[in-house]
Amino acid sequence: MIIGYARVSTEDQQLDLQRGALRAAGCGRIYEEKISGANRARPELERMLDHLRADDVVTVTRLDRLARSTRDLLEIAERLTGANAGLRSLAEPWADTTSPAGRMILTVFAGISEFERSLILERTSTGRRAARARGVKFGRRPLITEAQWAHFEPQIREGALSAKDAAALLGVNRATVYRRLTATSD
Repeated sequence: MIIGYARVSTEDQQLDLQRGALRAAGCGRIYEEKISGANRARPELERMLDHLRADDVVTVTRLDRLARSTRDLLEIAERLTGANAGLRSLAEPWADTTSPAGRMILTVFAGISEFERSLILERTSTGRRAARARGVKFGRRPLITEAQWAHFEPQIREGALSAKDAAALLGVNRATVYRRLTATSD
């Protein structure tokens, strides 16, 4: 089945042109929504993706109606592939995963995206190493300082103060106090 997806960004925009083009392309079912593409929560898109069956072809008038970035497009294309469904854009004939050329183009996009992710990871790793060399500490700071623990631990262990009351005084969750008790009893 050919399935259409139409989206406009605001309530005052109309879906008529997209709807007409998708019907002309043979779409038997059209999912529509008026929501910004930047919004990750697009209910109709999710509903469409959840209802896909093998050999369905999702058709859009333009790719920017479906995805807000190359990464987003590749994630959606991966979900389509997982459902054994295809993707076709009316305005971008190269974006047609039902053809070998279209699959090749999306594979090239996926490779570029993976390369970009690896560059980001490399830059992040280099930045972390440089920060550590400058003495920057990473990770969460303990919620209970050593001085606080030295004061409260004996009282808790002797029963003079409950873990619940200690947690309230320290401004932490009771589970944090119990974890600290367990860690120091080993």
